[in-house]
Amino acid sequence: MPDMTDQDQLRATVKEKYGSAALRVVEGDTAASCCGSSGCCGATTEAWDPITSDLYDDGQTAGIPAEALLASLGCGNPTVLAQLNAGETVLDLGSGGGIDVLLSAKRVGPTGKAYGLDMTDQMLALANENKRKAGAENVEFLRGEIEHIPLPDGTVDVIISNCVVNLSADKREVLKESFRVLKPGGRFAISDVIVRGTVPAAIRKNVELWIGCVAGALEEQEFLSLLREVGFENPSIEPTRVYKAEDAAAFLAGSGVDAETFAREIDGKFFSGFVRATKPLTDPTVEPCCGSGCCA
Repeated sequence: MPDMTDQDQLRATVKEKYGSAALRVVEGDTAASCCGSSGCCGATTEAWDPITSDLYDDGQTAGIPAEALLASLGCGNPTVLAQLNAGETVLDLGSGGGIDVLLSAKRVGPTGKAYGLDMTDQMLALANENKRKAGAENVEFLRGEIEHIPLPDGTVDVIISNCVVNLSADKREVLKESFRVLKPGGRFAISDVIVRGTVPAAIRKNVELWIGCVAGALEEQEFLSLLREVGFENPSIEPTRVYKAEDAAAFLAGSGVDAETFAREIDGKFFSGFVRATKPLTDPTVEPCCGSGCCA
C-alpha cells in the first residue's frame, strides 16, 4: 500500500482531474468529456472510449439532466445490476455529477433515500444543481472521502459505486468503511475495473493511468479476498465488458508508455465487472455474550 504521502498526492491528483471534468461540463465543453492525457476515468485520448461509452440507454435516463449524463465517468451501470427496492437507502461512493444517485432515487421511490459521496467540490456543486433540475427530494450529496464515509454504522441498505474504488490508494479501508455503514444483510454492489493475472509494472506506476481507472484496478482474486477479510460473505465478480488489445491501445495512447507493445501484453486482462457481496445478518467478529454480566 502507498505511504500517506503517496496517498495524499494521489488523492490531490484525482480531485484536480475530476474537478476539471466537472468544470468542462458546466462550461459546455463536452466534446472531450473526461479524456485527453490529463483526463480521468476512461480513455487518455479524445477517441471513442471503450470504458465509459454506451453505459446508459435513453429510456433509463429520461428525466435525468443532460449534465448528469455528460459528467458520468464510470465503467458500468450499477443501478441496473444492483437490486434496489422501494423504501431502501442507497449510498453511491464517488458520486460525481450524480447520475447514479438520481437513477437510484427513482428506483427506491419517495419512501427511500439516495446518498452520494464525493470529495470534489466542483462535482458536488454540479450534482446538487442536477438534483435541483431533476426535482429529486429523496437525494442528499455528502462531501467526504470513500475511505472515511461520513455516515453512522448500519445506515444504508445498498452501496453502489461506478469505477471509483479503483482510484483509492487504500482499498481495504474503503471496503471496511462500506461494511461498517451497511445494515446487517446489506448489499455491496459496485461496478469497477478489474484485472485478471499480472500487469506490467510500467502500467501500475503510471499515475495518469490510475486516474484513468486502469493502473489502480485490483486483481480479481485479491478483490474477492479483501471482501472476505473485512467481513463480507458470498463475494462474486461478474465481467460486464472485457477490454481487448485494440481497446487497451485506446486508453493507453498518450499515457507515456508504448501503447502498441503494452496493449498486446494486457489483451483481455482488464475488464469492467460487477462486484457483489453481502454483510452477514450477524457480525462474525463479535463474540456471543452469554455470561452472567450480559445475558439475563
